[in-house]
Amino acid sequence: MSISRLLIANRGEIAVRIARTAHRLGIDTVGVYSEPDRNALHVDSVDVAIALGGATAADSYLRGDAVIAAALAAGADAIHPGYGFLAENAAFARAVIDAGLVWVGPTPEQVTLLGDKVAAKRAALAAGVPTTSMIDVVDGKVVGDDVVAYPALVKAAAGGGGRGMRVVRSADELDDAVAAASREALSAFGDGAVFIEPYLERGRHVEVQIMGDRHGNVIHLGERECSIQRRNQKIVEESPSAGIPQEIRAALCDGAVALARHVGYEGAGTVEFMVGADGTITFLEVNTRLQVEHPVTEAVTGLDLVELQLRVAAGDPLPITQDEVVISGHAIEVRVVAEDPAAGWMPSTGHIDRFDIGSGVRVDTGVRAGSVISSDYDSLVAKVIAHAPTRPGAARQLARALRTSQITGIRTNLDTLVAICAEADFLAADTPTAYLDEHPAVVAPLGPTGDDRVALLLGAVFALEFEHRSTDRGAPFAPSGWRNLRTQGQRQVWTEVTGEHLHVEYTMAQAWQPGGETLRTATVRLGPWPEPDETGALSPDDRPELTVRLLERFVGRQTVEIDGRRQVVDTDVVHPMLGLDDDGVGAVTVHVRSSAGALTLTRAPRFLLHDAESATGGPISPLPGTVIAVHVAAGDAVVDGQLLMVVEAMKMEHKIVASGDATVAEVRFAVGDRVDTGELLVALEHHESEES
Repeated sequence: MSISRLLIANRGEIAVRIARTAHRLGIDTVGVYSEPDRNALHVDSVDVAIALGGATAADSYLRGDAVIAAALAAGADAIHPGYGFLAENAAFARAVIDAGLVWVGPTPEQVTLLGDKVAAKRAALAAGVPTTSMIDVVDGKVVGDDVVAYPALVKAAAGGGGRGMRVVRSADELDDAVAAASREALSAFGDGAVFIEPYLERGRHVEVQIMGDRHGNVIHLGERECSIQRRNQKIVEESPSAGIPQEIRAALCDGAVALARHVGYEGAGTVEFMVGADGTITFLEVNTRLQVEHPVTEAVTGLDLVELQLRVAAGDPLPITQDEVVISGHAIEVRVVAEDPAAGWMPSTGHIDRFDIGSGVRVDTGVRAGSVISSDYDSLVAKVIAHAPTRPGAARQLARALRTSQITGIRTNLDTLVAICAEADFLAADTPTAYLDEHPAVVAPLGPTGDDRVALLLGAVFALEFEHRSTDRGAPFAPSGWRNLRTQGQRQVWTEVTGEHLHVEYTMAQAWQPGGETLRTATVRLGPWPEPDETGALSPDDRPELTVRLLERFVGRQTVEIDGRRQVVDTDVVHPMLGLDDDGVGAVTVHVRSSAGALTLTRAPRFLLHDAESATGGPISPLPGTVIAVHVAAGDAVVDGQLLMVVEAMKMEHKIVASGDATVAEVRFAVGDRVDTGELLVALEHHESEES
């Protein structure tokens, strides 16, 4: 192989993953980074890292000239773009080659042809790939006399990743959908062109991995199914697809290879299709790069796709033939993202305090404890991949790993992914693109329930109790928070990240040391405690009484036995404000985890500081972002639910709507302005109800 030093023109998990293969092959690596990524994991995963400056992708990673200059200055002889960013930029590919560097990817001409979905579909038709028709859109209007059949899909001609796509179900929605898709495509890809094709209701998103070399060899590495999506972006991928018959699989794979041969494809690529419930096949696009979901293909084929990319880019022929490609077992990948599914998949930003993924799975990530998730980049935190001889086995393996994972400091979709892995239709491979819409219970699952949930709660309670005991020098004979009242024990209120309050009352009993280990017992009651009525009399206490035995073998792990049912709970007590003790004003957070799942619980402080809630008088920004559309002006009358503004953050559009009928007093931001979390966007004067 002629490549000796490789610059990786990307960030996050894909940069880490490419560096891993390069190092295995004896190739030195050069990374690049923006100012916020100065201490990122991908920077520490390469041999040398070059600062690009800037904070956002646009003023750092997308500066192709700066990336090429960094490669030349560092003595690199090749550039791998990863995926996204520059991977599908034909001009950048040409500039890399013109600079005398090896471009790890298809030729610029292939990137241009297949990067345009309209041109790609025409090429697919010419190659005999099975597909449906398409309708051109020019200046926001359907071309000619073509009639749009509904439901239809408006789709960006450039780019990928689900951006610039809108499902349209009636004619009166079409103009708005075309405008929104075009605006999003222009913002994301610099090209606002869109087109229309049939939307296959309850279809399956199935894609074929292809690989070609400059010697005319083309093979496929099987197919992947990526149907479980939110906002047209994938969160669960698997290989092979368990939901299509063999004849459909053969048609997809043969069609993908035919298209690749038709254009003389070089490198790694993915040919994407939609498969309807009736077997109708629609060609979607070709992604001229490595895909986020490529690890499932690696798992079932045993091949390293990055290694194949590097060998092809260096001019080597493919080391395998189609007959030598063997699919073994089943692999499932899930994307852990910094989003809150229960809040409409609202992106979450913040500092990752704890990052721990369960065992027995492959984890591709670009973060670690201490990493910061910002609104300047996408929300992907990690990819978790399970591989087993059977699909049910892979699902079980993945579910257990996810249940025992814990990521704190940001909101993620971990609980949703756990729920999907155990859901009946998923296990039966009934997973069309409408899966999440048809299964709302998995979007906002309850997490650990019943006795498992109680064990985690008490793990938090007594982790803090034992910590206070070990540091209590005033009255070590008494329980933490001891009081000389006979009517009640220690009372605490704990809060989950969802906002749910959990009430605990407990009384500690005498401890003893069997075999040198300290064993304690406690009497516990759960639920809101009785409150006095108007006469001062307490209502009857009908809360069941639990007998709890506690054994802490070492700090951070304890055995919790509730009425004869025993579980091991890992705990991590976090004091965010030093100097505040149990009676202070600071809350204490405890991260707890068992084989049943994980929770983050915050104990309400003994004395609360009450601040009057200030009314904003209008909608506030849910997270940092950029205003990309304003739909109202001062003096406008608006009604409940009316669209006021659109804010783009973490590569997604967030609609800001009115809550109630009102008059616009002031529009605080214009298109292009940056906004921060909590900033008032539109000041409203709400109309008082006419009802008495």
